[in-house]
Amino acid sequence: MRYLLSLVLGFAASGIGVIPPGLLNMTALRISISEGKSAAKVFVAGAILVISVECYLAVLFARYLGKHPEVVLMLREAALVVFMSLAIYFFFWAKKMKPEKEKIKLPSRSRRFFLGMLFSGLNFLTVPFYVVVSLAFNSYRIFDFTQLHILLFVVGVILGTGFGFYCFVTFFQRMQKYTSRVIHNMNYVIGSVLLLISILTAINIIQYYYG
Repeated sequence: MRYLLSLVLGFAASGIGVIPPGLLNMTALRISISEGKSAAKVFVAGAILVISVECYLAVLFARYLGKHPEVVLMLREAALVVFMSLAIYFFFWAKKMKPEKEKIKLPSRSRRFFLGMLFSGLNFLTVPFYVVVSLAFNSYRIFDFTQLHILLFVVGVILGTGFGFYCFVTFFQRMQKYTSRVIHNMNYVIGSVLLLISILTAINIIQYYYG
């Protein structure tokens, strides 16, 4: 049962990472609209390959951090700065964002897979995200840092990422008229969530030093 739980946790965590509008899913959407779903699937396959490797390395790093709590505290302090910066960025971006009027010229279809790998590699938040998520799951005693649990977690992430991309592209293709408005509001939601995480992280750090 715990093995199945690791799979489900990976699936759920990946949904949180994929559903909000970002570089990968917005590019997949553009490819799907301009060139068809088959081209978008090739792009997504390349992205998922890199994400799976990043997720595996992130969980291994999280296992190391679990044995060195002093490093975790240092990372929390760094994360506070990152989360606050991202929250400000999303609030600012949501305010200034305008609907796109120009079509983006994309490379030929034969390069879709490598384009997905490249864009996924440029997403530097993937590793920190899965480090934090796996540590949180482990702290609640619902995830173990054993090799089989880690592999099942990664498989769940692969399945969840693919499903998340599919849902995102399908939904926004049917809502093209409202896409810019939805993304505009989504940025405020993401900014609010990041602000809340920043506050909770700050409280956690204060409690460690003064609790």
